Amino acid sequence: MRCKELMEKLEALAPVSYACEWDNPGFLAGRADKEIRRIRIALDATDEQVDQAIGTGTDLLLTHHPLIFKPLKKVNDEDFISRRILRLIQADICYVAMHTNFDIAPGCMADLAAERLGLRAEAPLQVTGEYEGKPVGIGKIGILERAMTVEKLAKLVKERFDLPFVTVYGLERVTEPVMRVAVSPGAGGSMIRHGLACGVQVLITGDIGHHEGIDAAACGMAVIDAGHYGLEHIFMPFMKEYLQQVTMGTVEIATEVIRLPVQVL
Repeated sequence: MRCKELMEKLEALAPVSYACEWDNPGFLAGRADKEIRRIRIALDATDEQVDQAIGTGTDLLLTHHPLIFKPLKKVNDEDFISRRILRLIQADICYVAMHTNFDIAPGCMADLAAERLGLRAEAPLQVTGEYEGKPVGIGKIGILERAMTVEKLAKLVKERFDLPFVTVYGLERVTEPVMRVAVSPGAGGSMIRHGLACGVQVLITGDIGHHEGIDAAACGMAVIDAGHYGLEHIFMPFMKEYLQQVTMGTVEIATEVIRLPVQVL
């Protein structure tokens, strides 16, 4: 299967048109006519993942977060971003990112996270558009299968996403059992106002700062910070299964070993 043919399969799942204006997903480097026999999936195009892609004869590297966010004025080995792009091109590896288009697309990031938590999904946390007459967007608001305390919900998040720890704001403030929650994988500081506006009792997300967390708690909404990587690593097993289906087993697919990039000592 050629790269341009594979891109059609990815576009069918999560069209680039769904992406936020500030984002830069899609086919970012390589040859459209490149024959794809090996794919590597990762959350980020780190030096380690680029090394793995080159060392294993990978034809296409697929990540969630785009390596190129801002316009590059030069591509050389003096900058760590352009150095990775240069190495991928030298190795004739195509590079593709699926970011907010994957976050927003029906059945993808938001729905996958809600499903893991057993939420009965109601609506997007932040509406960004429509699909077949229904609203789509970032995150998902839903109802838990049964009421539970914030502490028990935090333990459920750890269990369902296989995490060693989470941090919680508002544990002592939101003391009654909760049912109406929202999940927004990735950096969710900007989602706090949407959660409050929708009457969410708990927001499950990542990258919450001190002031964001205590302000949300002061407004009566608890926040469970499961980390940016902690919620989004579900991208990799899902995309592996999807690509296996659409390539009908003709492409070898490998994924990054799921490992949190942060440790608590």
